[in-house]
Amino acid sequence: MHATEPVFRDDIPRRILGMTGLPVTPVCIGCAPLGDMPATFTYSVSEEQALATLRAVFGGPFNFLDTAASYGDGESERRIGLALREIGGLPADVVLGTKADRDLASGDFSGDQMKRSVERSLRLLGLDRLQLVYLHDPELIPFEAAMARGGPADVLLRLKAEGVIAHVGVAGGPIDLMIRYVETGAFEAVITHNRYTLIDRSAEPLLEAASRRGLGISNAAPYGSGILAKGADQYPRYMYGQATDAQLAQVRRIEAVCRRHAVPLAAAALQFSLRDPRVSATIIGMSKPERIAETAALASQPIPAALWAEIDTALAGA
Repeated sequence: MHATEPVFRDDIPRRILGMTGLPVTPVCIGCAPLGDMPATFTYSVSEEQALATLRAVFGGPFNFLDTAASYGDGESERRIGLALREIGGLPADVVLGTKADRDLASGDFSGDQMKRSVERSLRLLGLDRLQLVYLHDPELIPFEAAMARGGPADVLLRLKAEGVIAHVGVAGGPIDLMIRYVETGAFEAVITHNRYTLIDRSAEPLLEAASRRGLGISNAAPYGSGILAKGADQYPRYMYGQATDAQLAQVRRIEAVCRRHAVPLAAAALQFSLRDPRVSATIIGMSKPERIAETAALASQPIPAALWAEIDTALAGA
């Protein structure tokens, strides 16, 4: 499927995704919820709702989408592919990133599996080339195996050399391990998730290492899976599990600061990531059409400079 003409988008300044050179909006649409993953997100998303959300995305202000082969075991990509077919292909101004994954049934994380994962992504998305593919969750295998000749990273880089993939990145969790991948020089972009939020700054060394090397940095889940959007009482979960008492106390302190400044908690959580010059894009999971306009409003919400210092002071006293 070939690119269609650019879709008009609101005048949101683009950022360059590091050495990929891809121009992206500061907000990236996270498509994991569109894969219908109730075990992860505690709610289901029907195909009809997912397609309605994607129609709003392609008509909205943000030009960057993020998905993965593992999201719903291909369901997120399949639904994106359906939406792309509706509009005649991927718009020329849209950047779509996906991730190559292990086989969810067998656990196979070999180089051959990476090739199969990419081939399935191409088929489900209805594309003949992928702009950006990340090695996903490499913490599931030893670093040496991931970087070995004929291993997962090597195969993705070979597919890049063949023109099947334009850019290769790495996306995972443990910060020390992610820094090792960044320092190989093999990757052009990196995703960290749930580790650079108002209550968890543990990704700081990764942001520094990736920024020094010129990688495009995406920060996913600044809401910590929801608690930093809805609040400690309404959604007492962090990183897809029950929040600890310490995390709940931290969020309540931040909520108090936000109330004093009449700033929505979600706006502070989102803009904490958006305001960092090292972060090219902040990935926000979306599962309803109205979330696009709501997120745009949160991103442009005026926030007084004093709020940031007060949050740091409140957390220091936790």
